[in-house]
Amino acid sequence: MSSLFLFLTVVQALVTILLVVVILLQKSEGGGLGVGGSQAGFMSARGAADFMTRLTQILGGLFVLLSIVLAGLAVKNSTAQTVDDSLNRAVPTAAAPVPADALGKVTPGAVPPAAPSTAPAAPLDPLSGAAKK
Repeated sequence: MSSLFLFLTVVQALVTILLVVVILLQKSEGGGLGVGGSQAGFMSARGAADFMTRLTQILGGLFVLLSIVLAGLAVKNSTAQTVDDSLNRAVPTAAAPVPADALGKVTPGAVPPAAPSTAPAAPLDPLSGAAKK
């Protein structure tokens, strides 16, 4: 991994944290998590709202820009890899169902299905139910 990618990832994390904090500090219309400002402060309530809105826009734009740059660097630094299919195995076929009556209860004396074999089953003819040859 390149040092530029790592540096931009750290900057991205810091921008994300700042963006969350700035959003949570804003006064919401419902009065949720917002922090109210006093009129006696160094900024008026309207001036503080404009500042926070502008800061949110700047941090949001920086976040999007960094995301695009990081995505481009990730594609540039990635190498072509092959898919490892060493664990690809054949799926065992399902065993024949146990006969059941109309209510779904197993009929007395029914033979339970045998353990599934590892050989692939022959496809069934949908009309007769017999195996095709």
